[in-house]
Amino acid sequence: MLGNKEFDFNAEVFDSRDVIDRIEYLESIGGDALMDLDADERDEWTKLKAIADEGESAAEDWEYGETFIAEWHFVDYAQELAEDIGAIDPNAGWPLTCINWERAARELKYDYNSIEVNGTTYYCR
Repeated sequence: MLGNKEFDFNAEVFDSRDVIDRIEYLESIGGDALMDLDADERDEWTKLKAIADEGESAAEDWEYGETFIAEWHFVDYAQELAEDIGAIDPNAGWPLTCINWERAARELKYDYNSIEVNGTTYYCR
């Protein structure tokens, strides 16, 4: 979990529990009205709260851990998912080399919700 480490607002993936943990950590050191946080920490807290508000609406399992995938990483994610669920053999040549992964990722997105984080779209289930 994230705790006392700054949140990476440009990560290829993040877990909702990291956002929750970081918010709780900042609130624990910030005290009432977050007065003990420096300007960067208050800014980070504000951005994380916005992610949490939007993420809770987009992800049913926000509280228990939901993975968010950056749009720029989604094609790789789709291929990794296909391998993980056994839909393809990652060691195969043909026809694996002929799959249009951009199209596969685009179709997979229909099952996902999206949120905006620091100007990047992230997808979650």
